[in-house]
Amino acid sequence: MNHLPAWLFFVMLLFTAGTALYADGHKKGEVKKAADNTLTDAEKKDGWVLMFNGKDLSGWKVSPDNPDSVYVEEGSLVTNGKRAHLYYGKDGDASIKNFELVADVKCVGKSNSGIFFHTKFQESGWPNHGYEAQVCNGFGDPRKTGSIYSFADIRDESPAKDDVWFHYRLKVEGKNVKIWIDGELIQDWTEPEDWPQKTKKISSGTIALQAHDPGSKVLFKNLKLRELK
Repeated sequence: MNHLPAWLFFVMLLFTAGTALYADGHKKGEVKKAADNTLTDAEKKDGWVLMFNGKDLSGWKVSPDNPDSVYVEEGSLVTNGKRAHLYYGKDGDASIKNFELVADVKCVGKSNSGIFFHTKFQESGWPNHGYEAQVCNGFGDPRKTGSIYSFADIRDESPAKDDVWFHYRLKVEGKNVKIWIDGELIQDWTEPEDWPQKTKKISSGTIALQAHDPGSKVLFKNLKLRELK
């Protein structure tokens, strides 16, 4: 039986130790990513809360005009159907001012949705308060993903694609709104001091997800929120 030289055996031992896998498949020294719709210990320590548990709509309230337009499917929160909005908070009445929100989003085909913030629960209709952070890639609306709808629009080409998951990060601090798509800053807008709008403005309020129309199906998962000082 042949024996390996001592020096070669030592090198192989070091290589094996450096690439050893843990039982869950991640390598030694590698940062472990949270499973879908969960928080890591680091995220909990940093003040993040999970908005969606991957199983049901606990902690949210759907507008009663078309409640079937929002549902859970295979670990994703889905907006698909006649106009409706899903408001964050047991009674849709969360009060959030400065915050960061992250989510993984997928537009199935050419679909439209939105993430409203600083808004208020409504029984029906399009939200009258706050702003909409647009979700729209190939859908016909010229205001694309990352727009602050009708106030700071991204037109012509969306920074995200349909039928693939993309990462949405929204940060509101003071009068400033920033949006990142897949880690790239694509929106940096500050509401003017002399802003004339009475309800479409920076204030405080809840988050709402939009079911836009029966032809639009948009999936959300890993919805997480961190309130800022």
